[in-house]
Amino acid sequence: MLKTTARIIIVTTLMLLWQSYAFQQTKCKIAVIPKGSTQYFWKAVQKGVNAEAKTLKDIEVIWKAPTIESDKKEQISIIEDCIKEGVSGIILSPIDKYELVAPVSHALEKKIPVLIFDSALEGTPGKEFITFVGTDNKEGGNLAGQHLAKLLHGKGKVILLRYVAGQASTTEREEGFLEAIAEHKGIQVIAKDRYAGSIATNAWATSMNMMDKLKESDGVFCPNESSTTGMLQALRQTKLTGKIIFVGFDPSESLVEALKKGEIQALVAQNPILMGSSSVKTLVDYIHGKKISRKINTGVKLVTRDNIEEREIRQILGK
Repeated sequence: MLKTTARIIIVTTLMLLWQSYAFQQTKCKIAVIPKGSTQYFWKAVQKGVNAEAKTLKDIEVIWKAPTIESDKKEQISIIEDCIKEGVSGIILSPIDKYELVAPVSHALEKKIPVLIFDSALEGTPGKEFITFVGTDNKEGGNLAGQHLAKLLHGKGKVILLRYVAGQASTTEREEGFLEAIAEHKGIQVIAKDRYAGSIATNAWATSMNMMDKLKESDGVFCPNESSTTGMLQALRQTKLTGKIIFVGFDPSESLVEALKKGEIQALVAQNPILMGSSSVKTLVDYIHGKKISRKINTGVKLVTRDNIEEREIRQILGK
């Protein structure tokens, strides 16, 4: 009887060990590759990624971000490393919509599905990549332009401080803004070809270098967190906050505080937490053979002092 019991224990133990080994061998690894990690937006995306990852039993999710948000070469290198590691899937926010096409194609050649989020990649969802998850960025820019025009009562001079050439998300916001402003014949765009760069200090320097234009303007729009932060610093330094109507993009905690103080009149808000969680869920569904949509819109809202305490806005802001 004791020998039989011992055999059962040994067999059961061996089976458990084999199941554990088999699980480790079949466990999928997904790499999430954003443009960067320092801005509030990326931290919120990562929060959504981590929340969804906790619900998964057979998937390991890793976060791999370039050191500098404009470093295309490093992002390409991260993708190539992931391909060599044999990851089961990649979630990518491309720094450049054209230059990231080749590494994404390489991943697909190796049977690694790639989901694009936040910023577009040149190509067709369902062909060059499995789907796109993110904001309708043109709509976001349009919201900013229409609101700025409303606050200006349809007349005045405005400035667009662009972000970085080649980044699809911010380019679409800039185009949406200019299209909205063009509907108002009483508004003149006096500057639209200056670029802030990928960090707030560069945006501040660019803003200071165009101070003559700023002093001439009645309103200004910046298309992302770092450009909005740099412009705000410049306007504070020159005591122009409150004198120029300012609409920005991406509500970090410091920018929300500036909004409450009246230094910024509106912020266009994406839903980065939802973007992160939806991207992971969608890629996992694809890996498991489920049907997915070719485009998933995670929404965009205009945040003002009047609506900042509304439940929907607070949820988007992670409050």
